[in-house]
Amino acid sequence: MLPASNRLRSSKDFARTTKTGHRVTTPSLVLYLLTHKDFANDPQFGLIINKSIGGSVVRHRIARHLRHALRERINSFPNQTQIVVRVIREAKSYTEDLDQALARAAKKAGV
Repeated sequence: MLPASNRLRSSKDFARTTKTGHRVTTPSLVLYLLTHKDFANDPQFGLIINKSIGGSVVRHRIARHLRHALRERINSFPNQTQIVVRVIREAKSYTEDLDQALARAAKKAGV
């Protein structure tokens, strides 16, 4: 589970990050990264998993897997960063795609 200070909750934050953030695509994920001096001090993460991916059990399993992977990588991002991960396809493991997307997004954003 991600700490409360590291979770995106507001639909406004999700919309701003997905519309104006740096976007990186992998075979199973789309990652959006946005940094701004007015954001909360800790990096924040949000997940978007559509119903087209699967039923509730499948989506929650994917969310738990991604939250666990993100928790291990929190320290690799600077403060005042918002990241949204959108799942576009079910995969056996998201860890490799997530690492690849995070590295490319950080490079793209100059973080």
